[in-house]
Parts: sequence; structure tokens; C-alpha cells
Amino acid sequence: MNDSKNPIMEKQRNTSSERLASKKPSPPFSQKLAKRLGFTKNYNLWLFLLTATPMLTFTLLRLPYLRLDAVLSRSISPGDWFYYRTGWYRYAIAIHLFAILPVGILMIPQFIPSLRSKKFISFHKLNGYLIYTLVCIGNIGAIMVMRRAFGGGVDSQSIVVILVLMTSFGMGMAWYNVRRYQIDQHRAWMLRTMFWLGSIVSTRVVMPITVVAMTWVGDYYTVIPCAELAFLWEQDTNWSAPKSPMELAMKYPTCVGKGGNVSTGAMVAVNARFEFGNAAGIGAAFKPSFGMGLWLCTFLHTIAVEIYLALTPVEAERLRRISYHKQLAAGLPNPGSAGTTIQGWGDAGEWRPPSLKASVEGVAE
Repeated sequence: MNDSKNPIMEKQRNTSSERLASKKPSPPFSQKLAKRLGFTKNYNLWLFLLTATPMLTFTLLRLPYLRLDAVLSRSISPGDWFYYRTGWYRYAIAIHLFAILPVGILMIPQFIPSLRSKKFISFHKLNGYLIYTLVCIGNIGAIMVMRRAFGGGVDSQSIVVILVLMTSFGMGMAWYNVRRYQIDQHRAWMLRTMFWLGSIVSTRVVMPITVVAMTWVGDYYTVIPCAELAFLWEQDTNWSAPKSPMELAMKYPTCVGKGGNVSTGAMVAVNARFEFGNAAGIGAAFKPSFGMGLWLCTFLHTIAVEIYLALTPVEAERLRRISYHKQLAAGLPNPGSAGTTIQGWGDAGEWRPPSLKASVEGVAE
């Protein structure tokens, strides 16, 4: 029997063809992930991953540093442990690390839209207050430790102070705006603050490049106290093994005082050179690279976040409309502009929601 002339078989084939034709192709994984996380645009997901992934990776790699004696002492820039191992600076670095490292993890869910929905809004608020508190504590630790971090040069101290002021001001503005239901400005200031905090991650990329360049040039020097050098000579770290005090005396005779003891008050210029086994040279290279790198990356991150905010006006406008209705319901003056908007600070015209704009334009015509 010829199947092509069988009406039942022909009907089944037609039905199968219709099903295949009507079946839509499965969306790519990135679209599924974006939808699950609450991102309305696919590029927003990629921007989130581009910024969140380095921050999370950096934080997870630094979590072992919370074991100060076992891990931090062997891993940080050569010479820093001389100051961190006891006293004021030990408390300072502990306060800074135990407060700021959790922020690198807690900030990630704050920028996932699905976790800002009504279902999870309580988590978003509590997590936000926890981040505020930890950043403030971490900033206090940074101020306490900045005199000795990576040599404590004026360049590094100045940028640490500026970053503390910037992030504190940014969080204050974000808090004020959310209290005034100005959601669009709350988003803008939190993005700025997190981008500024993230400059330390980029700094860790710039520093090795700078160290390699300084080593290649070969004639960069850093002044280091002899007491710090003597400590480095005896310390067993990831950078070098302990060495004989005689080697210190031969390489840096200025550090040898009366009776062959280390002249703790003396200082010597150490060639900045990255060579495993040469902890003094490695420390001499890392010290100046930190301040320069942090200045550069803070500048770049400040530009980057303003570009991002300028490229996402649709999201800002959407949040401003939500702000308008929340402020109207709360009875705040100037709904839509009750926070730190440009209408309140600059010479921009009055902002109106789309419905009112249409009404005004209709009357004008």
C-alpha cells in the first residue's frame, strides 16, 4: 500500500510539519540568565558580569588574608608585615580587612534586579545598611593603616584619604536619596560608590605592570629603613627565604652600627627590582607603584561610572517615574525631584512625568 496516498498518514505528516514550523527556537543562555536575574536588556547582564566578576574573584582570593599570621604575613608586599605584626597597625589592618572584604561579596546582590523586587525588598534594605556600616568601619581601618601600607608615601596617603571621602560622601548621598524616595539618584550614587571602591581591584592589575616596567628600566630606588630591611632578612615569606645577617651587612653597610648591630635609625636607597629571593628589591618596587596605581585607577573608575550613567538614561527615567509616585504618595514636595536632582541644584527646567507633559503640550497647542 502506498503511504503517500493514505489520508491518515498524510494528515500525520502535515501535523508534524506544522508543529516543527510553529516551534520557536530556544533563546540563548544569556537571555535566559538575564530574564532570571531580572535584567530587561541583554547588555545590562554583560555589564553586570563585567564588573561583578572581577570584584567577586578578587574578594574570594583575598579572604585567606583574614588569617593574619598564617597567610597575610607571607603574602603581602615585603616589608609591610614589619609594621602589621603587632600594635596599632595590626589592629588597623585587621579592622580594614574584616570589614571591607565582606563588602566585596555583599555588594553583588544589591545590583541584581530580581533581588530588588517586592519579594526581596527587605533583604535589599538590610543588606544595604550592612554595607553602609562595613564600608564606614573599613574606611576607619584604611585611615589607621595608610601611614605604613606599601611604604606609606604621601602619594598613597593622599589617595586613600580622597577615596575615603568620596565613598563616605557617595554613601551619604545614596542614603539621603533613598530616604526621600529618589530611587534614580539612589542608584546613581550607589553605582558611583561601588565603582570607586572597585578601583582597588584595578590597582592590583596596574601594580605588577608598573613593577615590571620599573625593573626593566633598572634605575628606580626606594628609601627603606634599616630596621625594616633587617626584619625582611630574617623573615620567611612567599617572596624569599631567610638570609644571613652577614649578607645584609655586606649589601647595605650603612645599616651596620656600632658593635655590628643593626642601625635601626638609618635608611638606605634600595633598587626597585622584581626578583624572587630579593624581598628588599620587590618591596622597593611595590611601594611606589601602589600610590600611582590607585590614583590612576580611581581616575579611570570615576570616568567609567559617569559614562555608564550617561549611557543608561532610560533606566534612570524609569526609576524617576517610580520615584514620582512614591513621593506623591508620601506627600513630599516637588514629586519626582524631592531628592538631589539637577532641578534642585542647577538651572534645569521643572521635571514632569510623561502624563503631565502630554497634558501641558496639549493645552499649549
